[in-house]
Amino acid sequence: MRIAIPLADGKLATHFGHCASFALIDVDRKRNTILKREDIDAPPHQPGLLPPWMAALGVNLIIAGGMGQRALDLFAQQQIDVVLGAPADAPEKLVEAYLNGSIQTGDNPCDH
Repeated sequence: MRIAIPLADGKLATHFGHCASFALIDVDRKRNTILKREDIDAPPHQPGLLPPWMAALGVNLIIAGGMGQRALDLFAQQQIDVVLGAPADAPEKLVEAYLNGSIQTGDNPCDH
C-alpha cells in the first residue's frame, strides 16, 4: 500500500492542492509497518491533474487536512481513498496512527 501526504515544513499541509511536495509512504498492511518514505515535488498546480498523477505513482490512500468535493470525486474515480481532517503532524506519525486505527480526524476545512 502507498500513502500520500501533502507537505508543508515537513508536516501535513492543510491545503492539499497547493502544497509544494508530497511524502509517499509505502506500508506493509499485513504487518502494519512502514517500509519506506520518499518525498517528491508536487507538479505545478492545475485543476484535475493530481488524481491521475497520484494513480500513476501507485498511491492507494491520501491522508489530508482538507480537500474540495470535486477533488474527492476525481480521486474516487482513480480508486484512491482519502482520509480528511487529519492534523498538521509528521507523515510517519499520521501513517502509524492510520495503521493502528487511532488517527484523529476533524472537519474538512476545504469548502470548494
